[in-house]
Amino acid sequence: MRHRRKRTTPLLLALGLVGTLAAAMPATADQPVERPAGGPDAAAIAKIVDHIGEPAIPDRDYEITDFGAVGDGTTDALPAIRAAIEKASADGGGRVVLPEGTWLSEGPVHLASNIDLHVSDGATLLFGTDTDDYLPVVRTRWEGTELDGYSPLIYANAVHDVAITGSGTIDGNEDSEFHAWKAQEKPDQLRLRQMGFDGVPVEERVFGKGTFLRPSAIQFFNAERVLLEDYTVTNSPFWINHLVYTDQATVRGLNVDSHRANNDGIDVDSSTNVLIEENRFRTGDDSVVVKSGRDLDGRTIARPSENVVIRRNDMGGEDGIALGSEMSGGIKGVYFTDNVLRDGASAIRFKGNLDRGGTVEKIRVSNMEVGSFETFIWFQLDYPGELGGNYPPVYRDIVFSDITVASAKTGLDIHGPADAPLSDVTLRDVTIDQVETPMVLENVEDLRFDDVRFGDQHVDGELDWVS
Repeated sequence: MRHRRKRTTPLLLALGLVGTLAAAMPATADQPVERPAGGPDAAAIAKIVDHIGEPAIPDRDYEITDFGAVGDGTTDALPAIRAAIEKASADGGGRVVLPEGTWLSEGPVHLASNIDLHVSDGATLLFGTDTDDYLPVVRTRWEGTELDGYSPLIYANAVHDVAITGSGTIDGNEDSEFHAWKAQEKPDQLRLRQMGFDGVPVEERVFGKGTFLRPSAIQFFNAERVLLEDYTVTNSPFWINHLVYTDQATVRGLNVDSHRANNDGIDVDSSTNVLIEENRFRTGDDSVVVKSGRDLDGRTIARPSENVVIRRNDMGGEDGIALGSEMSGGIKGVYFTDNVLRDGASAIRFKGNLDRGGTVEKIRVSNMEVGSFETFIWFQLDYPGELGGNYPPVYRDIVFSDITVASAKTGLDIHGPADAPLSDVTLRDVTIDQVETPMVLENVEDLRFDDVRFGDQHVDGELDWVS
């Protein structure tokens, strides 16, 4: 049964109204649901995963102690790390090994092709506190806009077949000067956004000494065949693991335990053929985020994030998973399956505003256990354009299936732009055990429910709500 309503205010469905809606729609008998790994998208997921090649790195080791490193936590080991990378690279590649100990790096580690930076069990790569050591500037992307800025702590540009492995720890340092920059960044943040919106040449977007844009802990920029595996990372200055313009990346077995401002666990940014599996995320911001650039800068570069699989992860952040809001280059073919989300603000969040443009489509979220969140699914797509743009983001062809939620204050919170309503969203076999407000809807079309339960209320059918 189809219900078409046109109003100028959001539709809020409390428990009693959901009961009325459910009664007007054909109910189906309860049946046990099998949850095979990957669910109905198993074939599509397998096709993506089979296409992802892991890096080919020669089987030879270069221990940094052979290059003069001392693991006492106070002696600068960076010259030895750089020398080991240079020697391995000159030999055609290999594994640069940090053995047990605390290895202080007074500045960034820059990786090269065919190199595996191996942080051994019992080893800590501890980065120095002085922000000047992370200059000169390098080409990077900050919140979706390209610039020349402070180097990420571990950085690689224009590389192939590269890895960071080992069960040791990468520590951004609790005493780093970068942590205080959050309170100082706003003028530089707004200036960079304006530059990207106006199309200022990237060579003129230089944010070096005297500016306050924090770098990511780990960033790959223009990379092919990347492996991130097994390490723990903490005290990140900004985003934690950041893949930019990267093709064929595997992120497996990480323990991300970093709770500072903007500490996303991993940001997939205009990257393709990415597998994120069996990681543990405890973060100060989102656990897993998919992005593709901001405003005109993102639309001009026009590199989407596509063919991304996120499976069997344990997520615990402010938000669990997020798409956007920097999604101007487009996002397509993202599969979240067999994950656990703990507690937080929003379990699943889709973001955009009128400066963005871009299309997000063919998103599948399935086979998931969710704890207690303020909001289960939140589409906030109608933020006013901060810079005066009028490019409504488009989100469509999104399916949530086989999901159990312990509790949520709000089950489904949708705010689409009036000129580009959210469309073609399906919830199938979804149960929220406890919920205060099942739905808040504004500008959504073709919202379909198939065996959805908000508490003891059962919802089936299709609903439009367009202002």
